Amino acid sequence: MSYRKYGNRKTVVDGIKFDSKAEAERYKELKLLEKAGLIKNLILQPEFLLLDKFKYNGKTERAIKYIADFKYFDVARGVYVVEDVKGVETEVFKIKRKLFLKQYGEEYVFEIVRG
Repeated sequence: MSYRKYGNRKTVVDGIKFDSKAEAERYKELKLLEKAGLIKNLILQPEFLLLDKFKYNGKTERAIKYIADFKYFDVARGVYVVEDVKGVETEVFKIKRKLFLKQYGEEYVFEIVRG
């Protein structure tokens, strides 16, 4: 197991490599909830477009994307949930969270799970 910038330890569960032990633990919890029928349609690493690519002064600027940790349908609440497991909220994350909420806040419930 290797250590990363914020002390995270890459962890493998079900053959899937997670960026942190906390994220792997949350995955196991969500799999149990899915098996119990409390959530469904669990997706790992869903990607959301925050800003399309564009040209400026003849140069193409890359699109900005947000990749969450999990997306699923919460059966009891009747809503789609997007989750991110965080130990540290970086400035980049805070900006992407705001962009996500502006663009997708009506469509998804956004939750941060503390790792």
